[in-house]
Amino acid sequence: MNIKVNKVLITVTVPKENAEELRKAICDAGAGVIGNYTYCTSNTITKGTFIPNEQSNPYIGEKEKLEIVAEEKIETVCDIKILKRLREVHPYEEPAINIIPLIDEENV
Repeated sequence: MNIKVNKVLITVTVPKENAEELRKAICDAGAGVIGNYTYCTSNTITKGTFIPNEQSNPYIGEKEKLEIVAEEKIETVCDIKILKRLREVHPYEEPAINIIPLIDEENV
């Protein structure tokens, strides 16, 4: 079977105070389009944890100290090319991004 992947589902966490800016940037770039609807996202309030090492340049927290951050998890459908824009706008030096390929139902 030859399956073509045109869209992906991305999940990314971002500090709550940066969530709206990130959502707007990626949706303005074309993320979140489902049929006749735009800006389609799913959002969950969560807590993120991390310890920046000595080589890091943390946006939040201090090197070598555990940080617990109130974050918003944003999930949306998009073209893989949106990741470039997401990385440009995301405040973290290394944002955690999950990417799930989506199969076009018409090709199954």
